Order: sequence, then structure tokens, then C-alpha cells
Amino acid sequence: MQPLQQNAGYDRAITVFSPDGRLFQVEYAREAVKRGTTSLGLKSKDGVVLIVDKRTVSRLVEAKSIEKIFQIDDHIGAATSGLVADARALIERARIESQINKITYNEPILVDGLAKKICDMKQLYTQNGGVRPFGSALIIGGVNGNVCKLFETDPSGALIEYKATAIGSGVQAAMDVFEERYEEDLTLDEAINLGLDALYEANGGKTTTKSVEIAVIEVETQSYRKLSDDEVEKYVEALLERNAEEEVAEEESEDEDSVESDDDEDSQEETEEDDS
Repeated sequence: MQPLQQNAGYDRAITVFSPDGRLFQVEYAREAVKRGTTSLGLKSKDGVVLIVDKRTVSRLVEAKSIEKIFQIDDHIGAATSGLVADARALIERARIESQINKITYNEPILVDGLAKKICDMKQLYTQNGGVRPFGSALIIGGVNGNVCKLFETDPSGALIEYKATAIGSGVQAAMDVFEERYEEDLTLDEAINLGLDALYEANGGKTTTKSVEIAVIEVETQSYRKLSDDEVEKYVEALLERNAEEEVAEEESEDEDSVESDDDEDSQEETEEDDS
């Protein structure tokens, strides 16, 4: 008879902790997010930028039918990764909470207040039997007056505010770009270009004009706006040109290094012949 695995059985119910204090169903939900396409958000001095990769698995799929960025209120938007159906349910809940706040208090909901309400809902689904955690993470961005806000929500209900963040399969590559190049005084255009650079690295250079969706929430207008296809195409073409130039420069540099290496080897051989 084979011995039971150490953690066997502890992933069968969301309400059961393992001996080392883990909730395996929540960890599995995080894995569902990691398998999703990359979504990212970043703050600039002029507003918040949300960018998603919505690659299609077939050329027969209408790209416009795939939604990964949603408007929640006039001044708030969200980008998702993970299970699309779960994300849609969370977005609908966020919209309802936003409208409830407007009707009750006659003012727009604060971005951080909305993010906390969504995370409270997520947390409830981690401690009640008969339910499962949401297999989706959200990046919620918006403006409170002249202040930009950007939050990442986790399937566990955890909430963290970021200057720039990413979720999905390419999170590590995107965060490496942000760690190296993000600055707080970016303009909106610079933030979009930086976000696209991060997305390009995250998906291995497979970025196309049809696979990218971009939305901005501007401080000046206090409103959410999704970029048109023509605007997205302009930014993506500029991205591809930048990376093509960098690749050419790298190839030239490698050729120069190889030539120098060959010259060094030739000179070393001549020196050895003279010595002999």
C-alpha cells in the first residue's frame, strides 16, 4: 500500500487549511490567473493606462468579441486575466457597487473604495463551503479628482496599490521592464509606449495591432476612454519599429565583436609564429 501524500485531501474543500497553513483552492485559482494572457496597468502624471493582450487562438475568431478591458464608471476601468466568465461576474458586481454609491451618496465612488468592495466579495468565496474562489485577477485603475489610483486584486481577496503592475502569464517579464524603466513623471504617451514595451517582452515579441487593447483614464477629463483601432495601430507600429531598430543594432554589435575576436586570434597566431 502506497503512503498518502503529505497534503492529500486538503484541496478538496475551500474551508480546510493544510497543516502548513495553505488554502490549496486559492492557490489553484492563482494558477488559473497565471495561465491567462498578460494584462498590465501603469500610472502617469496625466492619468492611468490599461493594456491587455487578447491574442486569438484562431483566425476565424472576431477579435472585437474578446473583452479584457472594461469600463466600470465614468472615471474607472479594469483589465482582467484568468477565467473570462469569472471576470465578467466581478465586473458586473463592480458596476453595481459603483451605481449604488452614486445613488446613495450622490457622488462617484472612490477607486480604492470600489477595489476594497470587490476584494471583500472575493474573500467571502474563500471561506464558505459549496463555493470556489474566483479564478480571475483584476487591475482596477481610475482617478480620484487629480490623483491617479491603480490596484491589483488577487483571487484570495488581497489588495495592493501599485505604480505599475501586470498579471497573467507574462507577469515576470513585464515587471522586469517596469522595475528598470518606470518613472513617476511619465506623460500619457510615454506610459503607453512603456506598457507596450513591457507587453512585447511578456509575450515574446508576438504583439500585433489586432492583439492589443488599450484604455486610458485621464486626469484632465476625469473620464475613461478606450483607444480606437487607428490609435492602437499607430502605437503598435511605433513599437515594432523601435524593436526592429534595436535588433539591427544588436546584430551589428555582435558582428563587430566577432570581427574583433577574429582579429585577436589572427594577431595571436602571428605572434606565436614569430616566437617560433
